Amino acid sequence: MTQTLVPPEPRRVELTLRGLLLGVLITFVFTAANVYLGLKVGLTFASSIPAAVISMALLRGFRSSTIYENNIVQTVASAAGAMSSIIFVLPGLVMIGWWTGFPFWTSFTICAAGGVLGVMYTIPLRRALVTQSTLPYPEGVAAAEVLRVGSASRNDDGVAVAAEGRAGLGAILVGTLASAGFALATALGLIAGEVARFVRMAGGSATGLGASMSLALIGAGHLMGIAVGMAMLTGLILAWGIAVPILTHLAPAAGPAADVAQGIWSHKVRFIGAGAIGVAAIWTLGKLVGPVWLGLRSAIAAGSLRKGPDAAALPREEQDMPIAWVAITAIACLIPIGWVVVNFLSGGTLAALTLPLTLAALGYVVVAGFAVAAVCGYMAGLIGSSNSPVSGMAILAVLGAALLTLAIAGPLGMSGDTRPLVAFALLITAILLAVAVSANDNLQDLKTGQLVDATPWRQQVALVVGVVAGSAVIPPILDLLNRANGFAGVDGHAISANPLPAPQATLISTIATGVIDGHLDWGLIAMGGLLGAALVLVDEGLRAASRSRPDGRTFSLPPLGVGIAIYLPSTVTLPVVLGALAGWMFDRYTLGKSWGGVARRLGILMVSGLIVGEGLFNVGLALLIVLSGKGAPLAIMNEAFAPSAMALAPRLFILVPLGLYFWILRRARAVSVQT
Repeated sequence: MTQTLVPPEPRRVELTLRGLLLGVLITFVFTAANVYLGLKVGLTFASSIPAAVISMALLRGFRSSTIYENNIVQTVASAAGAMSSIIFVLPGLVMIGWWTGFPFWTSFTICAAGGVLGVMYTIPLRRALVTQSTLPYPEGVAAAEVLRVGSASRNDDGVAVAAEGRAGLGAILVGTLASAGFALATALGLIAGEVARFVRMAGGSATGLGASMSLALIGAGHLMGIAVGMAMLTGLILAWGIAVPILTHLAPAAGPAADVAQGIWSHKVRFIGAGAIGVAAIWTLGKLVGPVWLGLRSAIAAGSLRKGPDAAALPREEQDMPIAWVAITAIACLIPIGWVVVNFLSGGTLAALTLPLTLAALGYVVVAGFAVAAVCGYMAGLIGSSNSPVSGMAILAVLGAALLTLAIAGPLGMSGDTRPLVAFALLITAILLAVAVSANDNLQDLKTGQLVDATPWRQQVALVVGVVAGSAVIPPILDLLNRANGFAGVDGHAISANPLPAPQATLISTIATGVIDGHLDWGLIAMGGLLGAALVLVDEGLRAASRSRPDGRTFSLPPLGVGIAIYLPSTVTLPVVLGALAGWMFDRYTLGKSWGGVARRLGILMVSGLIVGEGLFNVGLALLIVLSGKGAPLAIMNEAFAPSAMALAPRLFILVPLGLYFWILRRARAVSVQT
């Protein structure tokens, strides 16, 4: 490989202690919000954009602050926030009764060791999936745009911040306050938290739809975009318009329509979605073999050049963390992972199999970890890290982990309580998911760094710091929410009567239990696999047709988005679809306007605030529940007001976001006049 040598440049203000500390502080906010959102709706959001805005606002008083330092801050906060996706698996250990809480050091080690291993995997993947790829990286590009706007808004003295910088911070603040206020109204009992309607049809069929009154979901839909929104709408139609009515007709049952429809969806339809996600993820992995191999060769070539006499002149964009350090760090991560596994097995019914199970677990994490890192990184580049197939990877990972556990320990465990086998499968899946979610976010951050001309190795150090910081925040937040709310279907010590559904963790633990006990309906998963294959063909056909369009417009139907909408509750997916449609209409309206670019950027920041506000409010509410010992400490309305609260909720759910979008349009016009 030929490398272009350039003269060395003066030292830049980039990787600073102040930037790392600020990133860690922001971490506490966004990680807490993401943990709550993930447990409630099964989705998390990328925190890089709001973190970049906050960083620029707080560092603007320092004459030496630069776009590169702000990039480091958002990298730390984004990497930390991404680790919150571990809640897609870890609560499963509480759900099956293996844990009663979240032991700090075990939970921290799972997140930190797996997350750092994910960072190491993304370093060679950076070349294949970022610098040598045409993937769009929507969130990475948006974050880079925010950083550029903030940097360009400073004058030559590096002190003044222009109107768009102030407006951006205001947009996040207004979105945060609106979302928190809406959540407060729900907690007070002034509006219903959920609106749903289920109906009986001819032949005993039942179906329905619901929507959680969550502005955070509107924000998530806006950020996901119209392609994913339409994919999720397709999933809704397939699940609730076709599958649930047909299956309830084939197996008619007495009882309320809601119970019948929800029961069929929970025990049958969502496994079809799991199969669709699995096939789509495998297809993506197959497409990555060539690019990943070329990226590895490029990383090794750059490492060899770095050892030579011209190392100092290696272009900045080629300056990854040395490949030898990457290998050593990756191997070192296996030590704490091994400790967690051994400690988990010691003293239990599987103690006699500690050595083979530990070796199998480490081998599985090393090999499968790289595969899921590649798939998640690719999908993050395609549709954004908020939308990439972390859930699909968890499904594949738990199937592999459960089958591996069963192969080694099945004869021992099946003679009695199978919970140790299920718990071990969930443990390995949690470690593997930590690798996946780290890679899922990191490549998005590295794309931002590429666009703002950051130094890769410095950003990779920041990624490690962010992973460790986020891993320290997650266990106490999980413990707090477990004590306050608990999880749906788990009888325990929770104070609130409103348990968190934790939909992903419920699904993953159900799959693990089904494989170990031999009760998993593989026919439903196979049916979902066939559906996933059909969706892949449709998506590839749309993309191929788009390449021949003269206007350059692209069309797609991400199969993972369809699968996710099939197995997530409609109360989650319907608001996300509405948010995607609202964001699409907002962006379409601003096209061609002189202030349109400003409006779209402010819109992204406002909807990010919607997610942050609700998440932070509900973490605070969980703390209040624990301290007060009351399940609904803020409720002021009695049952007689419930019909009014139900009628008021959907109206406000439409009017509040509409008002916020109009406010953003006015602010964008005002900013354009000032600039």
